[in-house]
Amino acid sequence: MKSQILSWCPSSLTIINLLILIVAQRASSSLHESYENCAESFTCGNISNIRYPFLKHQDPIYCGYPGFELDCNGKNAPTIDINNMTYHVLSIDQTSNILKIVREDVKESICPHDFVNTTINHNLFDYSPAYMNITFLYGCPDSFKLHGVPLDSLSCDDNGIDKVLVLPGEQGPGICNHSVIVPIPVMAIESTGLVNSTGLDQVLRGGFEVNWKLDAINCSQCTQSNGRCFYDYDSNRTSCACSTEPFIAETCTMANATQTSSSSKKKSMIIALPITGAILAAIGIVSGLFVCRKRKKRYPAGEDDETQNKESATTTVSSKGVATNFPASITSYSSSTMELGTSTYFGTRVFTCDELEAATGGFDDSRELGDGGFGTVYYGKLTDGREVAVKRLYKNSFKRVEQFMNEIEILTMLDHENLVKFYGCTSRRSRELLLVYEYVANGTVADHLHGKFANSNSNLNWRLRLNIALETAEALAYLHDSDIIHRDVKTCNILLDENFKVKVADFGLSRLFPFNVTHVSTAPQGTPGYVDPEYYQCYRLTDKSDVYSFGVVLMELLSSLEAVDTSRHRHDINLANMAIDRIQNRRLGELVDKAIGFENDGDVRRMVTLVAELGFWCLQVEKDMRPTMREVVENLRGIQNEKMNVQKPEVVDIVVEDGGNPPSSDSGITGKLVES
Repeated sequence: MKSQILSWCPSSLTIINLLILIVAQRASSSLHESYENCAESFTCGNISNIRYPFLKHQDPIYCGYPGFELDCNGKNAPTIDINNMTYHVLSIDQTSNILKIVREDVKESICPHDFVNTTINHNLFDYSPAYMNITFLYGCPDSFKLHGVPLDSLSCDDNGIDKVLVLPGEQGPGICNHSVIVPIPVMAIESTGLVNSTGLDQVLRGGFEVNWKLDAINCSQCTQSNGRCFYDYDSNRTSCACSTEPFIAETCTMANATQTSSSSKKKSMIIALPITGAILAAIGIVSGLFVCRKRKKRYPAGEDDETQNKESATTTVSSKGVATNFPASITSYSSSTMELGTSTYFGTRVFTCDELEAATGGFDDSRELGDGGFGTVYYGKLTDGREVAVKRLYKNSFKRVEQFMNEIEILTMLDHENLVKFYGCTSRRSRELLLVYEYVANGTVADHLHGKFANSNSNLNWRLRLNIALETAEALAYLHDSDIIHRDVKTCNILLDENFKVKVADFGLSRLFPFNVTHVSTAPQGTPGYVDPEYYQCYRLTDKSDVYSFGVVLMELLSSLEAVDTSRHRHDINLANMAIDRIQNRRLGELVDKAIGFENDGDVRRMVTLVAELGFWCLQVEKDMRPTMREVVENLRGIQNEKMNVQKPEVVDIVVEDGGNPPSSDSGITGKLVES
């Protein structure tokens, strides 16, 4: 073994040195290729004189800015993909940074086969102010109306839906089957606010304008100096490529100025190159000796070759495992993060599929606990006696694999008494990806409020409900403090143990967000009835989106009603709307569950009133008017602590004055309260 190591080192050192010298030599030619391979302007489809930041599909990726790749279709309009949606490009105004596009599906018909809202990448584009959104509602009941909102209708026979309602602004589907939001010119909206359906097809085919946000000033200076803009992936910014050395500069005028003095420096270069080569060679030699030394320590003399061969084979499997099991976009799970042959991913235990299959009785249907975050959850029991909940990935969906990977990375970061504990997962090389959590035996809050336990003797009293609200708020505040948005806060995701202690679950939709970023642009997900209305409108996710959803949870705890129930009066189908109406009209008693003692216990009545007011604050349409989860926690603690020494209230219901602001945390959570 020792002789093998020594024989390996010299040849390897030679190869290392050669590679270093080759890379150094090619660096200069690679910079020049940026100029040679990227055209100053080009024609794509029926649009000519297109310049940076755009590039053609077949161009080297550095010829344009990421996200601006055009697919040229002969003499037809080129297409561009934005947020996984294909748009036809109608025109490009490089002077004003205006791109006019039309959705590929809407261009063909207002009756799409896939009901998807129009979204753009807000990091790259902004909507033009000359356009506004309208909503198509599909599959609405005949009696469907929206107070104060003008509606028009048109026929749609392509997808089995006879009638389509169209209205200005953005709306979620509500009690309709589907909704699609698209922008149209403001001029197409009549003075009455009605969307004129006559000629709407043609208006939609005319597309809409977006402004790209990239600063074109530096690029303009580059092209004026006979340079060509390209995207430098090393520095992640736009750079200027020139035809002469130094090939990259702020402008090529500066490069030419440098070139005029280059002849006087040639002798210096001749001297410098051998010196540089010698330095690089020395680095290579030192690196090689270090590797040799490490290998000698790892494989002492006398050790047989089998160990080394086994390791080599394992490494090969590792590299193949990543390539075959998961898409390349999942960078968090590179081999440097999770090594094969170890028993942990991010420090958490790795189970085998056979182990978990045995624990769940072969994923028996009778052990199914429900669906959650892109997978089915099963009850299981490990060989050490622990009861667990095993989440099984839906098959054949790489997008959902990414969600699982996201969940693993998030769960291993978290440790809070009111969050479900994460025990581990299967290996990335396993035939299935499974996540293992602690089993929480007492069902969900939804089960106890209006589900399978609602009519049993385990109904939640007010003390338990208030504690559930506080512990849930503490868990969400902890997530927000960790720069994590839950994105699917609802009573079905709030589990209860045998002591009714809260365990917030299901991070399948969780999204990390940087500390200095105020929102995350994303496609709308979540559960109807809980989704932030501002999220439906602009697809911008903030921690205040969780606050809105928590406001709905508070109203469920007060009322024992479901967040959405189509059997209720049409104005009350959405619990959030129903709660706001009852609070504003001093009819809180109609909302509150009579079983919690609101009518006959003064202390309960006072606390319920304060919690209702806090919920009203959370449900403000404008996110900036809502509290933070940390403020919610402080308010709930105040309500809970006051119950120990509560004075008889002189107030029994809530009045929200027109135009009044919701209470601030400094106001001690009490707004304007009067007797009914």
